[in-house]
Amino acid sequence: MSGWVAVAGLGPGDDALITPEVQQTLDQATDIVGYFPYVARVAPRKGLTLHASDNRVELDRAAHALQMAAEGRRVVVVSSGDPGVFAMASALFEALGSGPEEWLDLDIRILPGITAMLAAAARLGAPLGHDFCAINLSDNLKPWDLIEHRLRMAGRGGFAMAFYNPRSKSRPRQFGRALDILREECGGDTLISFARNVSKPDETLNTVTLSAATEDMADMRTVVIVGNAQTTRLGRFVYTPRSAP
Repeated sequence: MSGWVAVAGLGPGDDALITPEVQQTLDQATDIVGYFPYVARVAPRKGLTLHASDNRVELDRAAHALQMAAEGRRVVVVSSGDPGVFAMASALFEALGSGPEEWLDLDIRILPGITAMLAAAARLGAPLGHDFCAINLSDNLKPWDLIEHRLRMAGRGGFAMAFYNPRSKSRPRQFGRALDILREECGGDTLISFARNVSKPDETLNTVTLSAATEDMADMRTVVIVGNAQTTRLGRFVYTPRSAP
């Protein structure tokens, strides 16, 4: 098969954070597939077809990309951040597993990007400097009681935590419940940082203690980072020491 499909991370927002590997692959593509706002970040050009779709049709999108690659197209499936972090790489392999056997012979590439969690941590200092975990707080693809369980276990384990999709219009109160759980497991003095629109012109950073945090400090454009018991504020920076207590 002469076609190929790449799943590429476009980074958190600033075009300067798109890797050279991803940019080179975009320049070679005949087709771009992805969620509307991510496809809009790719400049139109002659010979390039843009296929934008809704954010709830990931498997259909992935299957479409694989089929076009099987037909000889050079396809890039775009995600924000890194495609392997709560994004399209997993969806592509799900579609691959349920598709025609010949798709397994396709040239498939996963191109890493700078995920919002790491961009936010860099802006703040080094809050993920020791053991940490990432949790998607949306219950669209998993039950809320599982999210609560993971929050408790991460807090008891002393992990720093990064949260994606903390609060949306359809889930306005679940983040408040998450804050209650974190206060119970981590204590009110633990630092929590809210990084909104990281790397974009209207970026905002806000660090408070868990006791002072409120649910309205986060929305879907916010990455939330919770430290552990050793996480320290140093002037405008927040960092977690590399040594265990």
